[in-house]
Amino acid sequence: MFDLILRNCNLPDGRRGMDIGIRDGRISAVETALAGEAGEVIDAAGQLVTPPFVDAHFHMDATLSYGLPRVNQSGTLLEGIALWGELKPLLTQEALVERALAYCDWAVAKGLLAIRSHVDVCDPRLLAVEALLYVKDKVRPYLDLQLVAFPQDGVLRSPGALDNLKRALDMGVDVVGGIPHFERTMVDGAESVRILCELAAERGLPVDMHCDESDDPLSRHIESLAFQAQRLGLQGRVTGSHLTSMHSMDNYYVSKLLPLMAEAGVAAVANPLINITLQGRHDTYPKRRGMTRVPELLAAGIPVAFGHDCVMDPWYSLGSGDMLEVAAMGLHVAQMTSQDGMRACFAAVTATPARILGLDDYGLEPGCRADLVLLQAADPIEALRLRATRLLVLRAGRIVARSPAAVAALDLPGRPSRVDFSHRS
Repeated sequence: MFDLILRNCNLPDGRRGMDIGIRDGRISAVETALAGEAGEVIDAAGQLVTPPFVDAHFHMDATLSYGLPRVNQSGTLLEGIALWGELKPLLTQEALVERALAYCDWAVAKGLLAIRSHVDVCDPRLLAVEALLYVKDKVRPYLDLQLVAFPQDGVLRSPGALDNLKRALDMGVDVVGGIPHFERTMVDGAESVRILCELAAERGLPVDMHCDESDDPLSRHIESLAFQAQRLGLQGRVTGSHLTSMHSMDNYYVSKLLPLMAEAGVAAVANPLINITLQGRHDTYPKRRGMTRVPELLAAGIPVAFGHDCVMDPWYSLGSGDMLEVAAMGLHVAQMTSQDGMRACFAAVTATPARILGLDDYGLEPGCRADLVLLQAADPIEALRLRATRLLVLRAGRIVARSPAAVAALDLPGRPSRVDFSHRS
């Protein structure tokens, strides 16, 4: 006896016509023509069922604050940081919680059920930390929220930032963050990487650093991060986020760098929507796209995930929590338009970030938590092409969001009255 059976599902790995049996909030069977009764049966009708979307890099403390206290006029990273500095003294826990909870509702509706969010620790009040720890507990029944202690103004550059970061970890923040390229010198940046990685090793925590978010080809802190990861035995627990300077590095140096990252077990997170928006702002033409070298990282065996990074905040005025939009931008910018490339981009917002975040019960195998999304598409490539409607979103086997199928109602001579946007070959 199952609580729920999803019948005739297509799966991201190419299996078709599969039935998924769910019992006690977990997947208990994945078979063709699954035998047994269920309290509810849903016919997926040959549509794609996937584990939920996962955002490996976000800033929930800033989300939905667009226009406060003013709009970023230059569109640059540095003005966004300055603007956030203007906003911080005006923040209240109530407003932070309200905006974060609103965004979590958006996320669930889009099938996004796990988020790693960086939270600024340079404000000694740690208002944002307290607010997001509250939100993390509040949304736990329907969304996994992992927090990174992020010294936005530089852990060495900002007075008291290191102590604040340690306090945030003591309060329950999950991951050690950093921003070495924003320290005063390259030497300070490398020193910050050492200090923060040693702190993570001491506490048994993962590391996720904003690293080389710059158009400067000489910003090479990812090399320091890989070195410290290997020196301290942190393989598999370290992530370099953004890595946009790699876009501008010379090929010889990158040919040396990628094996170092692979040996050190360092994962990478690109943020396509934001990298394409913030980078190259000082270029005339030709204008750099700015996003890191995703195909080359993947070819070197380095896990690459995509993050949304920002939604309606000092750095980015758009966004809706749709990870298919993020993946679609990523495949365009990286020119990953082959069948394998597009599937890798779908994985970059599902299975790969789930591994980076350490979501052990994630997936479509028996025993995994029944967190599932039914998409109005036959396969991952079609889902990307259509930005497919999330027909159903399940958390632990319970429907937490649903959307009507996207159809066009037409009244034209000689035309059908309803047209399904999906294409079936």
